[in-house]
Amino acid sequence: MIVLDTHALLWWVNGDSQLSQHALQVIEHEMQADDGEILISAISAWEIALLVEKSRLALSMATDDWLKTVEEIEGVRFVALDAATLVESTRLPGEFHKDPADRMIVALARHFNADLITADAKITAYRHVRTVW
Repeated sequence: MIVLDTHALLWWVNGDSQLSQHALQVIEHEMQADDGEILISAISAWEIALLVEKSRLALSMATDDWLKTVEEIEGVRFVALDAATLVESTRLPGEFHKDPADRMIVALARHFNADLITADAKITAYRHVRTVW
């Protein structure tokens, strides 16, 4: 089981070369595993929709359709954030920056004890979550 940060999801689905080779290998390995699962925080759907609305991101189809297409990829699952994970995002141990979406994604990865695929330097420097890049 792995969790994808929002940018990693976008780069993976769009075949963007910004996704590191190592991250791509980890994702592909997870896809091929019998019990492999790729988790995406529901907050990523919000981030993507917001980027599209602000014209900072262009998708190949309507946002709703794009998200539905991603959700139909075998082994991929959007995860709603429950109250416990949301509260945990406010109590992350150590020092972590204030971005609420990043906090929720990190809390989700910690909740599932999963590696987080991210290029975000603030997250990769945070020692209380396992990251892959």
